[in-house]
Amino acid sequence: MSKIVYDGSEAVFGRLASLVAKDLLNGNSVDVINCEKIIVSGDKKLFVAKVLQKREMGTGGSMKGPKYPRAADRLIKRMIRGMLPWDRAKGRKAYENLRCYVGGDAKNVVKLNHRKPMRFSTVEEIVKSLGVHKVTSVGGAK
Repeated sequence: MSKIVYDGSEAVFGRLASLVAKDLLNGNSVDVINCEKIIVSGDKKLFVAKVLQKREMGTGGSMKGPKYPRAADRLIKRMIRGMLPWDRAKGRKAYENLRCYVGGDAKNVVKLNHRKPMRFSTVEEIVKSLGVHKVTSVGGAK
């Protein structure tokens, strides 16, 4: 079991998430740094509306959920969870080995260089549209 650190700055989310999910299912521990700089393709308004709809499903006195995050690192972690087989033990075990950070720098970082889509927005812009006023850096992978 090895540790892999991915740099999310200017990485397209779907491509990054598929690589992360595959590494997690292979038994590796994965850290994703600079989650606020990840690119999400498509219209920002539609994406924000979809996240707000998922957030509203858990309101109305429901203590059980579903709970959907607004912070950049937790939002990315939740979206990567969608690419794992969550209903099986190996998917839940793989999810435990995932760490996401806002900001940060590390040695031996895997940086993805993909062509940017025509319409895109960063996770930081999406999070601000969801109502988070300040995206704070907590640290990074060592």
